[in-house]
Amino acid sequence: MADVNWTALAVFVLLFGLITYLGFAAARWRKGDLDLIHEWGLGGRRFGTLITWFLIGGDLYTAYTFIAVPALAFGAGAIAFFAVPYTILIYPILFLAFPRLWHVCHKHNYITAADFVRGRFGNRWLALAITITGIVATMPYIALQLVGLQVVIGAMGVSGSGLAADLPLVIAFIILAAFTYSSGLRAPASIAIVKDILIYITAFAAVIVVPIQLGGFGKIFAAVPPAKLLLAVPGADTTGAYGVYVTLAIGSACALFLYPHSITGILSASSGKAIRRNAAMLPGYSLMLGLLTLVGLFAIAAGVGALPEYAGGFKQFGNNFAVPALFLHFFPSWFAGVAFAAVGIGALVPAAIMSIAAANLYTRNIHREFFNKNPTDREESQIAKWVSLIVKLGALVFILFVPTPYAIQLQLLGGIWIIQTLPSVMLGVYTRWFNDWALLMGWLVGTVAGTAMAASMNFTPTYALSFAGYTLPVYTALSTVILNLIVAIALTPVFNAMFNKGGKPVDGTVPADYYA
Repeated sequence: MADVNWTALAVFVLLFGLITYLGFAAARWRKGDLDLIHEWGLGGRRFGTLITWFLIGGDLYTAYTFIAVPALAFGAGAIAFFAVPYTILIYPILFLAFPRLWHVCHKHNYITAADFVRGRFGNRWLALAITITGIVATMPYIALQLVGLQVVIGAMGVSGSGLAADLPLVIAFIILAAFTYSSGLRAPASIAIVKDILIYITAFAAVIVVPIQLGGFGKIFAAVPPAKLLLAVPGADTTGAYGVYVTLAIGSACALFLYPHSITGILSASSGKAIRRNAAMLPGYSLMLGLLTLVGLFAIAAGVGALPEYAGGFKQFGNNFAVPALFLHFFPSWFAGVAFAAVGIGALVPAAIMSIAAANLYTRNIHREFFNKNPTDREESQIAKWVSLIVKLGALVFILFVPTPYAIQLQLLGGIWIIQTLPSVMLGVYTRWFNDWALLMGWLVGTVAGTAMAASMNFTPTYALSFAGYTLPVYTALSTVILNLIVAIALTPVFNAMFNKGGKPVDGTVPADYYA
């Protein structure tokens, strides 16, 4: 403990104490009956435009994002900037599709995307597939938030072996579990305000102070190897990195709002108008993400990877240590504590929402569907609270006992899996043309193919498709959801002819449900 940065640690603990208080106090904010699952798990659907902006922003721009995206720029260079167009593309999707989802879910008291799919298509097994996909894709995502927390705790010199190394993470987990259990979605909604303010302060400080210290942007870009400033020019018979960049942006944009925590944030809004306003306002986070991606290039120019005082951090955390090293090098200890607190709080907000979203899915679409069809309101909310604890405990055990690379691989697989719900959820808000069993077969084919393709590439997110001697490296999630759609479209008329006998498909909604 001799190398502990006590000033940074004191600031970190002080800010962590503030958000702990806010998390517990949130139970009395916009007070509702937390024995109702829509009050505990969706905040009573009463968050207006501003709170929704903070909540969805805190939900999507996680601690791991703020560590991993600059780390990717530090290690791989320009390819990391795919995150900027990707986070711009998602907002037209939010504007068009998700107010419709909000309206129909509000009308029928749907809590999850699987609730909507069950009502829209009338198939419990399709809804179960959506549920399992959401839960399995969310678990490693929560674990990676704890990775971000581990990195900043290590950057402050809190280290050791055995219990001493894991104790800070365990304490953070206990705090997270306690205020999520007591306050539900209101806790991360209130904390997200503090988190986002700290992140904006940190990002703007980095892009102002560090370039001044390094002699300006010209010197920074001159110090970055040319191979990291531009994508590699593709060969004659391939799109090379260009195809990877474009498909990563498009595929990631299609997948992001399908994650259960994203949909939970959306359904907690007070109206469809609040969602549309957020689609116009949320690109402010894309600006911040672009600035944070630049920080990875700053770390290259500053040469923090070669400084002996940070060798231990890079050995333990790899390129993920680039951002903490940069802040430790250029900022006073007290401000490094602020930056690390921003990342630490940025871990708790999405982790809380993710655990709530997974708990909602289990409670509504597994327990209620298959074990107890008529629970009381209190029983339903109590099950969700306990499941949220189990989910967080599972993520903690995962990160403590499973090597971090496996968590990253599973999170990459999570993106491939969750995008397979796009036909049922995102297209489902526009049309009931698809046959429910055809959608289930498309989901199965896309999921199996995506997993096999990722495994064959050692769990990297891209796969090289070949056509007539031309090689097209693409984001695996995008190619497999296209396969999913082809299967669903091809099988829909076949299954309609086989099973429906010309009858009208089951649909628990009507067109008017999708509008104000």
